[in-house]
Amino acid sequence: MTIGMHIGHLGGPLAEMRKLWRFADGRGFDWFSVADHFQESPPRGGGIDCFESVSILSAAAVETRRVRVACLVFCVSYRHPGLIAKAITSVDHLSGGRAECAIGAGWHEPEHRAFGIPFLPMARRMDRLEEAAQVLRMLFDRRLTGFAGKHFQLRDAPCFPKPLQPHLRMWIGGAGEKRTLRTVARYADGWNAAYLDPAAWKKKSEVLDRWCDAEGRDPGAIARSANAGFYVGIDERGIRRQEARYREHWGDGDEHSRGFLMGPPERAMEMVEAYRRAGVERLNIALREGPYDWEALEAFAALAGLQRVDPE
Repeated sequence: MTIGMHIGHLGGPLAEMRKLWRFADGRGFDWFSVADHFQESPPRGGGIDCFESVSILSAAAVETRRVRVACLVFCVSYRHPGLIAKAITSVDHLSGGRAECAIGAGWHEPEHRAFGIPFLPMARRMDRLEEAAQVLRMLFDRRLTGFAGKHFQLRDAPCFPKPLQPHLRMWIGGAGEKRTLRTVARYADGWNAAYLDPAAWKKKSEVLDRWCDAEGRDPGAIARSANAGFYVGIDERGIRRQEARYREHWGDGDEHSRGFLMGPPERAMEMVEAYRRAGVERLNIALREGPYDWEALEAFAALAGLQRVDPE
């Protein structure tokens, strides 16, 4: 299992985020991704800083040398798949061929409402996701793309230049058993689910296996990853500080806490091992706005066996 890093809310400060992706690149993480939101997530009134994902991802692509870079995930309610294809292709060139594409149906109703974006019923959002996945694959791979769907229509649409990679991988994020995982089985190269504990993640992965069987797809052809929130401290003071930040971000309930790394680094590693046993191929530790606990990140990286990479 490899270890990646994700910023789940692009609240900054910008200097901290830049330091974070440089840390990931030089400390042996193999993935760095950002979220796609216009305001804070989870919603807390709309008054918190939130940078835009393509801009931040582009900066991360230019300022790193080794990590895979992605937006996890682009919401297809916010961005036409043609726009996503052009953005990711550009990031692939900026990064020297390290970009990956990830999409999702969208869930943040207050954000849709705030920006006047229709928040469609779940069935229609899933229809859009299925169409977007097909459009993206064609735009990445074909010379010209034509598509006649209910939500997206393209006629001889070009996407030039093509990605540097011969096959730019496409991920789908989400855990819905009836539609999302079926869409993964049909169209995706990878699947990601966020904030599920190892046992819950494993059950979803088994559902994905069944959908692969139904669709005639080799389950082993789909890479599988998970995001686990990172609220780790190296001492009692740091642990209390991180617990307070967790409550600030997610509230006092414990419905999310099973999918989070909390406490000292040693306890976090026990959960990392549980994800590995569940079949997670890449575990992304998910942070939110800074300032970050650099001592805890360094201790976690050391315990995870990540090797420092000498600068080029």
